[in-house]
Formats: sequence, C-alpha cells, structure tokens
Amino acid sequence: MALYVVADVHGYYSKLKRVLENNGFFTSDKNKLVLCGDAFDRGEEALLMMKFLTELHEDGRLIYIRGNHEDLLEQMLVDIKKGKLYTIASGMSHHYTNGTWDTALQLTGMSETEVLNNTNLFFERIRATDLFTKLLPSCVDYFENDKYIFTHGFIPTEEMGFGIKLKYFYNPDWRNASKEDWYKARWLNGMRVACKHHVKEEGKIIVVGHFNTSWGHHNISHKCQEWGRGAIFSPFYSEDDGIWAIDGCTAYSGRINCIIV
Repeated sequence: MALYVVADVHGYYSKLKRVLENNGFFTSDKNKLVLCGDAFDRGEEALLMMKFLTELHEDGRLIYIRGNHEDLLEQMLVDIKKGKLYTIASGMSHHYTNGTWDTALQLTGMSETEVLNNTNLFFERIRATDLFTKLLPSCVDYFENDKYIFTHGFIPTEEMGFGIKLKYFYNPDWRNASKEDWYKARWLNGMRVACKHHVKEEGKIIVVGHFNTSWGHHNISHKCQEWGRGAIFSPFYSEDDGIWAIDGCTAYSGRINCIIV
C-alpha cells in the first residue's frame, strides 16, 4: 500500500485524476489518497470531485484532512442563515471571491436566482449532498504515521506578539489542541513557521498545503520569483526544517503536486 498525498485540488477533478493516473494510483485498490484540505472552490468540477472522493471514502481509501475552505463552506451556510445571502450573491463577500458560493451552486444544481427565491430548498439540497453527509463528517485535523504528519496549513503553535512582531513557538501538546486552535492553524503558512520560526516535530516531516510552494522557492531557497515567469510551483522540501509543502496553486499554475510515501 502507498499513500498518494495531494493538497488544495480546489475542484479541479480532471487534473487530479490525471496526476493520479500518471503516478499509478489506480493500479492497486490498496493505495490510499491523503488529501490535505481544500478539495473544493475555484474549479468548475465540484460534482465530479464530490463523486470521486465519496467513492474513495466508501472504499476506505480516502484520508480527508480538513482545510480552511472546508471551514468556509460551513461558515457560508451560517452566514446565509444570518441574512447575508444577498451580500454573498452580489459578489460583496469573501465567499464569492474564494469560490465557495460557486461551489454551492454547482453542488445543488441551482442558479443564483433560484437560491434567492427559494433559500429553504437550497439548504435542503446542499445539506443532503455527499459532501455534507459523508465527506465533511469524515474530515480529520491531521493524519500521522511513523515518519510524517499530514495537515493543511500547519500544526497548532504557541504565539507571542502581533503583526510583524508575531512569533510562533512549538506547542508540545498540539495533538490535543482546541477546535479554535486548529482553525487558526489551517490558515498558517507552514513554510514560514517551519523555516523562519524553526517550529518542527523532531524525527518527523510535516507535510502541508494551503500556501503556494512558490513562496518557499522564492523566500527560503531563493530560486525564483514568487509569481510570474520563472515561478516554481513544484513541491518545496526542507528536510532540515522538517517541512514539505505541496500546494501548487492550481488555479494559477494549472499544477497539482502529488507525492507518494
């Protein structure tokens, strides 16, 4: 059995399927997919992505780690309940710009006008999807084996200061962190915390998504510029700092990174 690890696939089902095929994922039904968060939003294949992940989940072949976009999907429904539907649908909300709203429309098969005219039906449909009944309930904050820790942004840390003076420190009890601390950790730039603040888990590699790997290649390795021509979106490896980052920023680069362990 091999673990195929991806992150931030953001609704690009065809690209995910292609990279898994090219790397032999489907050659054995014992291979498992470790998805380090952000399965949806931005891409236009939410239904196909949901179907594929549900099939893997039901076959016991999916380890689905919660990302910040999984949080955003649930938070959007809360915000709609609070009366923010028109703000979201009009484009005046991060739920719109992050692609969360579009994902909800894809999964329910409803247009914006239909949702505005029948919000109750919208809630019935999205709550009945496999995403909400099967996939999200199966999410974990992290997955760990004897060599690796897989998570989304980073493991929960201790913090001191604020703004540009904010510093991160290793929290030896991170595995028992609160729901709120895990929420915050999903927004961290793991490369920054590991390489600049020297937070690491001794004896293991922390594998993360969430932040574009070009940041590490630019700011840590100094191999390229972060964006534009010459930017590098391949996995960022820093063994000494105990970090691997794999978010290839698919919506921008067209790339999905896959590592096999």
